[in-house]
Amino acid sequence: MNNIKKVAKYVVSHPDNTDTKALLELAVALETNAPYKLHQLYDLSREQFKLALGLIEDWRLDRHYLSKLQVLDHAEVNKAPEIK
Repeated sequence: MNNIKKVAKYVVSHPDNTDTKALLELAVALETNAPYKLHQLYDLSREQFKLALGLIEDWRLDRHYLSKLQVLDHAEVNKAPEIK
């Protein structure tokens, strides 16, 4: 299971936990470029800290592949044959 799904599962099963709030804020910050207070990572339990790092890693990989796909899409458009 990827870390994004693990975070979602944790959030659903622990809605009132302080770790949940920090993980949700991290997910929102990654997707919206909103500021995130890094000290919240330090306050996480050890397992949730690992989960947060995994979330960051998955997000980074997703962004990397998405940017590659956008470059490929752009390249395909530029190579399209002209219509006469």
